[in-house]
Amino acid sequence: MLHYTPYQGTSPTITTNTGAISIQLTALRPDEQHILQQAARFFAAQHQQAYLTGGSVRDLLRHTPCTDWDIVTTGDAPRLARQLANKLHGFYAHLHAKASRVVCQHGDSRITLDIAPLAGSTIEEDLHLRDFTINAIALPLDAIISAEPCTPIDPLDGVADLRASRLRAVRNDIFQRDPLRLLRAVRFMMRYNLSLDPTTEQMLTSDASLLTLSAPERIHDELYALLPPDGAAQRLRFLDQHHLFTTLLPEFIPARGMRQPELHHWDVLEHSIETVTALERLHSELQRPAHELPHSPLSGGETGDLVALQSLLHEAEQQQLFELAMLSTAPMKLAALLHDIGKPITRTVDEDGAIHFYHHPQAGVPLAQEIMKRLSTSAQDRRLVQQVVAHHMRPGQLSGTPLTPRAIRRFFVDLGNTGIHVALISLADHLSMRGPLPLTEAWSRHLATVCLLLTRYIRERNSILPPRIIQSGELIRRFNLTPGPLIGQLLDHIAEAQADGQIHSKDDALWLAEEFLQKQK
Repeated sequence: MLHYTPYQGTSPTITTNTGAISIQLTALRPDEQHILQQAARFFAAQHQQAYLTGGSVRDLLRHTPCTDWDIVTTGDAPRLARQLANKLHGFYAHLHAKASRVVCQHGDSRITLDIAPLAGSTIEEDLHLRDFTINAIALPLDAIISAEPCTPIDPLDGVADLRASRLRAVRNDIFQRDPLRLLRAVRFMMRYNLSLDPTTEQMLTSDASLLTLSAPERIHDELYALLPPDGAAQRLRFLDQHHLFTTLLPEFIPARGMRQPELHHWDVLEHSIETVTALERLHSELQRPAHELPHSPLSGGETGDLVALQSLLHEAEQQQLFELAMLSTAPMKLAALLHDIGKPITRTVDEDGAIHFYHHPQAGVPLAQEIMKRLSTSAQDRRLVQQVVAHHMRPGQLSGTPLTPRAIRRFFVDLGNTGIHVALISLADHLSMRGPLPLTEAWSRHLATVCLLLTRYIRERNSILPPRIIQSGELIRRFNLTPGPLIGQLLDHIAEAQADGQIHSKDDALWLAEEFLQKQK
């Protein structure tokens, strides 16, 4: 049975007294108390039953903060929600056929009430249609404003499952009714440090193939909730063990067990997942106090390049070129996971038995684009992943040769600020390549190269990327050119000469452009 550890709260504290559970309204903020009291009185005045359900009750029982209060009621829920919003001087929003939202703003805090119609004719029927037993507990809304202990409506023993930190399905078809619950189960396990009931675990595996029936936008939201907290690789492996990982990302099916050259400790699939772990490790080290970094296993030997890297990244943050927190985000972890996605389709073995993955970055770009599009990610996130996949090998390759100004310039002309992210993922890639084996001199060279790249970009950017001394429109008019790739090549050629100190004025640029165009004829 797999347990998750990222959640740092306490185990559920549930006070029972012959079936009664004590809910202390005084544990809520004053504004929450006021809103819930007003809502309870409103439904009573309308002669409608109203119940707190789902995550609201779960969080109350766990004594954890709740910002969204789930209420089910008899009667016309949308009409009642509109009237309640007016009474509370809040805002009304229609979410979908099953729910309306009332939002109340009190100073800097926002309280949300999601009002939904009762599913079925009774609250018990409603609870039997939910996903997991810990979400299938209800409390009469008016009961929580009483000082007296109240008995929860708990037909499926959800309170006992909360006490045991156990995630159990309400019925055996919950994943068939809504396949997105397959990912929600993993998120609940992570967030609340729950173990999975054996029967529910079997259902998770047997119904895994249904996941693709969910809307891409909903899958995106669940995946983006699963990846940021530390331990993402553990959750990815759990998805893989239960057939969810390759259902979501079938491009990894041939990567399982695919051997790599001897420098690599892991096969392609394990290496890809371990790169996510390595990125988290790098992020953790870079957050340590500077005086501790020389003792880090990643320090780069006597050169202290990890200290230099941390300092450079702090400067990049001050210049708003980069955010260290970005390393823990879902897009960066997806980039780390997908960086070698082109390897399965490019693997070859030569006559000597040597394994090669020629041009796998280029081959991986369209695959990564398709995956990110399938996951309904933003254009910005797709661009980040594309650039990481296409360029992740460059910093390591540059560490094997003298690093010239032209090479540095080319790197940042191609990538801009994203070059910082690519360089850091290249370090995570190196760490993952080694696995549990000790780091070698190659790591020190790689780290030093990344530091030199970032130094030139963060501290000496104007010297490697000087402002353009001529614009594309001027070249088009002067030489009667048609807009197209040639203009980009011409501007790049001029910029390289400018960075090398060969030209210094617009006249110089025009002379160079004329010479370049003559050679193209």
